Order: sequence, then structure tokens, then C-alpha cells
Amino acid sequence: MDKFDTLTGVAAPLPMLNVDTDMIIPKQFLKTIKRSGLGKNLFDEMRFDDNGDEIPGFVLNQPAYRNAKILVTGANFGCGSSREHAPWSLLDFGIRCIIAPSFADIFYNNCFKNGILPIALPQEDVDKLMLDAERGANATVTIDLEKQEITGPDGGCIKFDVEPFRKHCMLNGLDDIGLTLQQGDAINGFEAERALSQPWLSL
Repeated sequence: MDKFDTLTGVAAPLPMLNVDTDMIIPKQFLKTIKRSGLGKNLFDEMRFDDNGDEIPGFVLNQPAYRNAKILVTGANFGCGSSREHAPWSLLDFGIRCIIAPSFADIFYNNCFKNGILPIALPQEDVDKLMLDAERGANATVTIDLEKQEITGPDGGCIKFDVEPFRKHCMLNGLDDIGLTLQQGDAINGFEAERALSQPWLSL
């Protein structure tokens, strides 16, 4: 997955509680196992009407937020079913960071495995960033993962916590496969030794 070090981009405000994974990517779009192409269906039932036309009032349909990289939202984001398509669709749209007071556990874990940084902050800090995000095209926010800092459009700084191992993986672009491949020499050595000591297993 792509490395995450410093991200600067427009933050889109989505002041909703309990946004579940079916709202993020409705069930009819789960037939694919590809990680690409799902961005167009992100928040489908909120972005489009029954005729497939955009709903102008939805935040990601507004000109200022069409290229948003950061989402500021409410508590318990990503609740519901455990579909990994939810972070896939957010990432494919261009969202690399989500800021909320809390996240559903499975969704939170899936974000890290797919290169999205989920940041949990106290409600008062989220409220401040929500106000910043409502500035539209001027809602530029910088996320510095190394320093664990969020810098708002006025230069104000908010610190955030992230577990050291997850931070290491994000900074180095390591998903589960990448972590495994780091042990490639040890794996190859084990397989070579086993082929000599137990050759019947290789038949």
C-alpha cells in the first residue's frame, strides 16, 4: 500500500453519527473483489437520487469538496457489517484520513490495513476541525503522522495518538503482505531446510 507520512488536503465535514458501512458502500456494490473503481459508489444513496443524478446538498457533491482527502465526521464511524469494501471505496475516492470521536473496531483495523489513517479525537477537537472543514475550499488541513499533529487552516495544532506498530506500518507502506515479505529470507531458508529434511512434503 502507499506510504502515509504527511498529507495536506481539503477536509470535508460530515456531521453524522453512526455512519455504517452500508451507508459508506451499499450492499449492491460488494460483488467485486477489486479494490479499484468503488469510489464512484461511495455514499451512493446519499450522493445520488433514484435517477442516478447527484444530490447537490451532499457534501462530496459540492465543488469545494469533490477532491477532499480528509473526512471529519461523527462518533462510531464505520459501524455495521465488516465489509472491507468500505475503506476500499473511501480510498478510491481519494480519502486518506478520517477524523472522528470514535470508530467501529473492525472498520478501524481495516483502515490501517488499506492505507487510510483513522484518527480518534476528543469531541471538542473534532468540533473545532468540523468548523474548519465548513470553510469549503479554504478548509486545508495538514496531517503529519511522524509528529502526530493536525494543523488547521489557521495554523492551530492538535496532537493525536496512534499505536507505534500501526504508525510504523503506515509510514513504511506495509500491509499484512508487506510485513510477511519482510521475512522473505527466513521463509525461504525454512522451506529449503524442510525440503532437505522432509522431502516427501514437496512431492
